[in-house]
Amino acid sequence: MAIEIERKFLVGGDFKSLAFSKSRIIQGYISTAHGRTVRVRIRDGRGFLTIKGPTDVSGLSRYEWEKELPLKEAEELMALCEYGIIDKVRYLVRSGRHVFEVDEFFGDNFGLIVAEVELSSEDECFEKPAFLGAEVTGERRYYNSHLMKKPYKTWPDSL
Repeated sequence: MAIEIERKFLVGGDFKSLAFSKSRIIQGYISTAHGRTVRVRIRDGRGFLTIKGPTDVSGLSRYEWEKELPLKEAEELMALCEYGIIDKVRYLVRSGRHVFEVDEFFGDNFGLIVAEVELSSEDECFEKPAFLGAEVTGERRYYNSHLMKKPYKTWPDSL
């Protein structure tokens, strides 16, 4: 079973000049049942199907399974998704031994920028780049599946 361990942060400051890669991501959710999601993603002309399990008590770890799909199949599955699409650009930024995935959201989530770092253990140390703001690990409203249902633009404190 593949376990994903990650920490999530708000972003403030320059990160784009530090990025070594960027890509456009469009994703939808076939299911966002309590604690479990089934996601369809199109990234750089490639399709992916991902299943995620519930997050553990710490908010750091959860089961994740992902398989690449032919683009046409991913496009067909997007038609089955629940209402609401996530549209973002992902930047990859190195910091020490780790790579941060920095997502700049568009559409109904415009203005939100978050960074995630995947770890090999919950207590693994990592170098925090200067652009990291407050940690939001485990705060469900920052999960993409939640942003699809309750977009950033609807949050009272997003203005």
